[in-house]
Amino acid sequence: MSHPEHKDDIGAKLGMWLFLFTELLLFGGLFLLYAVYLKRYPHEFATGGTQLNWVLGSANTAILLTSSLCAAMALTALQRHEMRRAMALLGATIFCAAGFMVIKYVEWSAKIGHGIYPGSEHLKAGPPGESIFFSLYFLSTGIHGLHVLIGAILLAWITVKIKSGEVNGDNYILLENGALYWHLVDLIWIFIFPLYYLIL
Repeated sequence: MSHPEHKDDIGAKLGMWLFLFTELLLFGGLFLLYAVYLKRYPHEFATGGTQLNWVLGSANTAILLTSSLCAAMALTALQRHEMRRAMALLGATIFCAAGFMVIKYVEWSAKIGHGIYPGSEHLKAGPPGESIFFSLYFLSTGIHGLHVLIGAILLAWITVKIKSGEVNGDNYILLENGALYWHLVDLIWIFIFPLYYLIL
């Protein structure tokens, strides 16, 4: 007979994978919308891409890749009952998330300061394709940024659970699911970065 906790773990994993699937549908819809308008306004999209700071985008890519590595290492550490190491690695992941958000704030502030934001007079005066590009940019990076914030809060909550002993080397499903969510956040950015920052 199966152990009840084992059944709970399978249910939790299945629930997380189903949730991640709905998240992929959300961003998949945004990417599909991007593809439709890219075909219609290729030159305007390329012009819009040149106005984004690829250096900051590259920095955020490196930060998220590092954070994903830290999250994976935290799970391994917890499975080995290395509680302090797991918490330190989760702290590093959360620190990376904060760094990502700071860079995104700087980037958004610069664009808004130059009058580039959805519905701005600057974009209204330009070609429609450029306005669509930046509307999709703000929508995609805004929703992604919200996911980064939610993921950081989730990992901070899991860190507290590890400290209290509720999550440990024998009961690590919560961290496993949290790390899965964080990897999805990272994966989505891997698509966003080239679509917006490296478009030619």
